[in-house]
Amino acid sequence: MTIHAAVIQKLLNTGSHLGRRAAEHHFKQYAYGTRNGMTIIDSDKTLICLRSAAHFVANLAHMRGNIFFVNTNPLFDEIIELTSRKIQGDSYNHNRAMNLWKMGGFLTNSYSPKKFRSRHKKLCFGPTTMPDCVVVFDTERKSSVILEASKLQIPVVAIVDPNVPLEFFEKITYPVPARDSVKFVYLFCNVITKCFVAEQRKLGIKDGSNEDLMKELAA
Repeated sequence: MTIHAAVIQKLLNTGSHLGRRAAEHHFKQYAYGTRNGMTIIDSDKTLICLRSAAHFVANLAHMRGNIFFVNTNPLFDEIIELTSRKIQGDSYNHNRAMNLWKMGGFLTNSYSPKKFRSRHKKLCFGPTTMPDCVVVFDTERKSSVILEASKLQIPVVAIVDPNVPLEFFEKITYPVPARDSVKFVYLFCNVITKCFVAEQRKLGIKDGSNEDLMKELAA
């Protein structure tokens, strides 16, 4: 079995090709076909988009970029927290960032600290720098974040479903067409983490990200 075939098989094993609904017209470029009214996503297209997104995220290592992960699905919390810690290091506070993202206008408002009350105590904090990239896992529910990031010209990487509205889809810089199953989210986070960390370790060395990524996916 070739590396490419092994990678495609791994994607199929995550269920990433099983779209939940019929595809919007602008998503049909990623569709392989339909079955029982549901879209079958082309895994080759998913792989191409995943490689592009991972390459972009890895390049942020050169500028020590600040990456924000946006998610509202509790099933992904542990995966994303681990990813953020590996990429951002000890300085990243997952709960702090996620709480801020749940507040409207986080990006477009000023940098003044934001206050709210939790069940146990009052918290006061605010962002100190704009992110260099926003990674969105729940595109449908966090469309406001995509609009805010686009307004401020912040690149957006997002897992997109066949029914993502055009107004949000065209504002995503690096769309990755796939069903956001737990298995695929784990694979997605694993790939971008390994690419980013590998790039940190070889700054100034010739980039071999395409070949390395294929090997990581097939492993």
